[in-house]
Amino acid sequence: MKVGICNDHAATALKFSVIEHLKAEGYEVVNYGTDTYDSSDYPLCAVPLCKAIQNKEVELGIAICATGVGISIACNKHKGIRACCCSETTSARLTKEHNNANVICFGAKIVSEQMAFDIVDTFLTTPFSNVDRHIRRVDEIAQIENEQ
Repeated sequence: MKVGICNDHAATALKFSVIEHLKAEGYEVVNYGTDTYDSSDYPLCAVPLCKAIQNKEVELGIAICATGVGISIACNKHKGIRACCCSETTSARLTKEHNNANVICFGAKIVSEQMAFDIVDTFLTTPFSNVDRHIRRVDEIAQIENEQ
């Protein structure tokens, strides 16, 4: 599976650790984030990752900032992106099962390195449930988005 990852300056170190972890698990990883600790703006950091998902260059995305909240808001401004900020694995599993999320977000100042690995592993290995009510709700989200 080809996975994209993006980050701002607050999450550079954690991003590098997550990339190493994913590669060890056999994932192909495309880095869309900053590789420095120089100040960067998370809304702009999210753009290349979201475009790559829209263009089907990567299947799923990981977005990391200090808290995970700002970058998740930025990702969700892009058509077709369903991003969720999670700080534990239950939310990571349920957002994939119920919302068919395509971007997982978390905060470098919120989660430990091991929790980040657990969140990512859970997100990437959990399938969408394909239950009728969840399909309907994801379709409703897309309809609202298309009406904007």
